[in-house]
Amino acid sequence: MKVLTGLERLAQGAGQEHLQGRLGLLCNQASVTSSFEHAKGLFSSLFPGRLTALFSPQHGLYAEKQDNMVESDDGFDPGTGVPVFSLYGRFRKPQPHHLNVIDTLVVDLQDVGCRVYTFIWTILLAMEACAEMGKKMVVLDRPNPLGGRAEGNLLDPGLSSFVGMHPIPMRHGMTVGELAMMFRDERGLDLDLHVVEMEGWSRDIMFPDTGIPWIWPSPNMPAFETALVYPGQVLLEGTNLSEGRGTTRPFEVFGAPWMDVEGVVSLVSQAGLEGFVLREQWFEPTFHKWAGESCKGLQIHVTSRERFRPYETSLAILAAVAKTSPTEFAWRPPPYEYEYERLPIDLLVGNREVRKGIEDGCGPGELEPLWREELAAFIERRRRWLLY
Repeated sequence: MKVLTGLERLAQGAGQEHLQGRLGLLCNQASVTSSFEHAKGLFSSLFPGRLTALFSPQHGLYAEKQDNMVESDDGFDPGTGVPVFSLYGRFRKPQPHHLNVIDTLVVDLQDVGCRVYTFIWTILLAMEACAEMGKKMVVLDRPNPLGGRAEGNLLDPGLSSFVGMHPIPMRHGMTVGELAMMFRDERGLDLDLHVVEMEGWSRDIMFPDTGIPWIWPSPNMPAFETALVYPGQVLLEGTNLSEGRGTTRPFEVFGAPWMDVEGVVSLVSQAGLEGFVLREQWFEPTFHKWAGESCKGLQIHVTSRERFRPYETSLAILAAVAKTSPTEFAWRPPPYEYEYERLPIDLLVGNREVRKGIEDGCGPGELEPLWREELAAFIERRRRWLLY
């Protein structure tokens, strides 16, 4: 059965009664129907004259900004003629002058199922602003590309940042609509919130089985295969390893000029993890880390989506690189996502003990007990908000 997104169900009439007054739309270029019609055009035709503002997340309305800490300016959308307010520029939380021009904020963003992907935190900040100003919010739900499985440690509140603002695991297994309800309730937000649910999606469905076209939600998320490895490989942003930015397969390929490819493969194979193959792949990034230099590297090929555990796999990779190249491997220094003191790897992992475990030579099997109980508690805790 083909999955209908919240946007498509809205076009059929579902939830339209909640769209009151002037409308703002938080979206980007991936906010399209299965027939590639963009939400802003659909809103303009469904609600003539009522779309009064667009809001864009990190990477911009058209997802053209390549890297972290590359901001977008406010502007005007030529297609609709309405102002575009960047929520990854001067402000990351909507301001009163943004919300004064709307009555209801509609959210249509494609998440990738990972705690550090910033769209869900933009949604949270928008929720807080709407609660403070008495504005309604309607979330048009979309699939979690990785299904419903959860993996990894929860965020330590002491490591809160723009890559983690609420205690959820690295791979959370929830949709943006479910997360919005969790955020509202657990943070005590006085917010008039409605979720337009999908039709036909269940937690055992990954993105390729939805029938929905993959439109990259950010420049370095070009394919579903990228999203599949991202909840682990994003950790490489906190190191001096290239995570494949500047190549055609970001996050799937990784390496450095000094990486011991054979040694890494050997150690990772001893971790007992399943569902993937590491294949030697040298590359030369055109930008970002090691730009213009030949990197000895590997590509992750996922052979079983069901058995593959991205977070534990990448922890095994980091542990192996740290052991085989102890003098060359290093944690990336700040700044990272506007944090200038704390280590980027700690912000990404959300737990300092995991990083210390890698430094002490622990493998993923020795690290997993650090979060086993809290992950089980999260899986039970999230039941209250699951819609599918």
